[in-house]
Amino acid sequence: MFDIKQALSNRVKSLGESATLKMARMATELKNKGVDVVDMSLGEPDFNTPDVIKNAAKLAIDQNWTRYSPVPGYLDLRQAICDKFKRDQKVEFTPDQIVVSTGAKQSIANVLLALLNPGDEVLVPGPFWVSYRDMIEFMGGRTVEVPTTIESNFKLNIDQLMQLKGNYKAFLFSNPCNPSGNLLTQKDLDQLLPFFLKHKDMVIISDEIYEYIFFDEKAGSMTAYPELRDRVVIVNGVSKGQCMTGWRLGYMAGPKEIAAACSKIQGQFTSGTSSITQRAAITAMKMEVSEFESMRLAFKKRAGLIFEELKQIAHLKTNKPEGAFYIFPDISNFLGKHYEGKKIKDTTEFCLYMLESHHLAMTPGDAFGAPNSIRLSFATSEDKIREACSRLKRGLEQLK
Repeated sequence: MFDIKQALSNRVKSLGESATLKMARMATELKNKGVDVVDMSLGEPDFNTPDVIKNAAKLAIDQNWTRYSPVPGYLDLRQAICDKFKRDQKVEFTPDQIVVSTGAKQSIANVLLALLNPGDEVLVPGPFWVSYRDMIEFMGGRTVEVPTTIESNFKLNIDQLMQLKGNYKAFLFSNPCNPSGNLLTQKDLDQLLPFFLKHKDMVIISDEIYEYIFFDEKAGSMTAYPELRDRVVIVNGVSKGQCMTGWRLGYMAGPKEIAAACSKIQGQFTSGTSSITQRAAITAMKMEVSEFESMRLAFKKRAGLIFEELKQIAHLKTNKPEGAFYIFPDISNFLGKHYEGKKIKDTTEFCLYMLESHHLAMTPGDAFGAPNSIRLSFATSEDKIREACSRLKRGLEQLK
C-alpha cells in the first residue's frame, strides 16, 4: 500500500513547525474548549490598523486595484518606501533596490535563497527569531550562532565578534530583537563596525520590523554606514509598527543585484503580493513615527510593568526590554524540577506544563537558540500581563 509520507522530501521532513505558531495553535485549541487561557505566545500588536490605512484599502477596491501587480510591487509603493527611508533614516534608495513581498518573513526567505549555496555559513546572534535557523538550513546553509547572555541584556560586543575566524556568507540579526526585546543603538552598532569592515565579503541582513517600537533610545540602522552600502540588506514591513499583521506586506531594500535576484525568485513562487494591501501600504509609508506614539508609549508602560512583576519572582532571572514587545526571562533555576512525578527537562516541556496546568501560553527558548529562556509577548492588556505573571509565579512555586 502506498504510504504518502514516503513521498515527502527529506527537506520538508527536516523542517520544524514554527514554535510560536505551534504554541498559539495549542492555546487556541484550549480556548475553543472553553478554557481560560492567557496567551503570551504570539507577537502581534493588540491595536487596530489605523482608520486612514483601512480607508485607503477601501478606496483601492472602489478604484478597482484588483489585478496582478508587478512582481516587486507597484512603482509608487516602492517610491514611497524610498521616501520613508530618506525621511526616517536619511538614506537614499531607488525603487529598483526595493522588493515588496507577502510579509517580512518572505522577504528574508527571498534574500537567503538569493545568497546561499549549500554549506554557506550565516552568522546569527542568539537569541534569534525562531525562523532564521530553519530558513537557513532549509536552503542548504549552516547557522553559526553567536551567543549572548542575559547579564549583558543580550548585547553583542566587538571583542566577541573579532574572535570569529570563519568565511561567512551573511550576518543576520533583528534590531530591536525578537525574542529578547533588546536593541542595538547607533552607538552600539558603531562599536561593532570594525567587525563588519573586517569581513569584506559578508552580506549584512538587518531585520528592522520592530523599528517603531522602542522605549528609551531608538534602535540604530545599518543604513548609517556608506562604506557598507554595497552589502547591506534591510528587511522591514507594516505588520508591527503599523498594526497590519494580517495584511501581509514586507519589503527588502538593498543592492540592485540582490533586489533583482529576489524579484526573480518571487516571480517563480508567488508573484506580487496583494494589490489592495499595497495600495493601503502607500498610506502607511507616509505616516510618520509620531503618529504611532500612543502605541509606542503603551508598549513602553507594559514593558515596565512586566519587568517589575517578573523581578518579584524568586530565582527567576529576567532582562529589561528595550524595544519590540517581548521579555525573555531565564528559568534555568527551575529546569530539572518535577510536577506530578514528571521532570522538566527543557523549556519546551516547561511551556507545555504551564499551558496544560496553569493555562498560560508562552514560547520555549529552545526554538530561539536559548535553551534556558522563555519568551512572553506583552502585546496584550495590563490586566492580562498581571494575570500571566501571577500564573507563572504559581507554576514555578509548584515545581518540586
